[in-house]
Amino acid sequence: MKFYIMNGAGNRFGVFDAREHAGFVMTADLAKATAAPNGPMGKLGADQIIIMRPPKTEIAKTENADVFMEIWNADGAEVDACGNASRCIPWLVMNETGRDKVMLETNAGLLQARRTNEFSVAVDMGEPRLEWDEIPLKEYMDTRVIDVKVGPIDAPILARPGAVNMGNPHCVFFVDDAEAVAADKIGPMIEYHPLFPQQCNVGFAEIRSRSEIRLRVWERGAGLTKACGTGACAALVAANRQNRTDRKARIIMDGGDLHIEWRESDNHVIMTGPVELEFEGELEV
Repeated sequence: MKFYIMNGAGNRFGVFDAREHAGFVMTADLAKATAAPNGPMGKLGADQIIIMRPPKTEIAKTENADVFMEIWNADGAEVDACGNASRCIPWLVMNETGRDKVMLETNAGLLQARRTNEFSVAVDMGEPRLEWDEIPLKEYMDTRVIDVKVGPIDAPILARPGAVNMGNPHCVFFVDDAEAVAADKIGPMIEYHPLFPQQCNVGFAEIRSRSEIRLRVWERGAGLTKACGTGACAALVAANRQNRTDRKARIIMDGGDLHIEWRESDNHVIMTGPVELEFEGELEV
């Protein structure tokens, strides 16, 4: 079975190509062991483990999807979406087939990906989910600004975040200086906030202009990562909903830049960014 180590803007993945190995089953323990620092993927480990499988739903088969992407976080939890992996897996299939467009199936739905240059892919991430029960939140509230605070209740250091679901739930705080925020301390506190029954990814977004955001993201089940594709999409949507940015922006993260556009024409979010193949090899199954 083919095995790859890839990253998208620094977001690192171990990829198992199980399309011809139906008996290969990923487990929480195997995902944690594979992703662990100083494990099979070396000192850095992985943020997520990805399994490539044949399309599995009738809708995907009807739409001629090319591949199904199974996603496991470093803590062993299976999740529905991963924006940066949604560029990496189509890139592998494009190189394999010689095509410039690929349909990807995930548990969050079907995603259309296209090559923009040799090592860059654009993915249509679909429409953001913005209703309180789509995030989901534990109770009704306007998701443009939700009632989550950090610090003293009468003088919080962080407040008024936006909530967006881009295949997984995000809580986005707007900060004056993304570098100064203790993301590694605040992130896990908000990840398990009781308002989020499925936990959440936590973004810390510094608005530098109407078209530029500096972003750091604490990912549920993975921790502070160098990049988060769905987090970048969520940050742009949340910022625009609070009239902080336009509908198109460059998102600057620790591992590189992503370009996000929330199209008015169809309400879809388009994410464009880099792909890097670090290693490929064969494993005995």
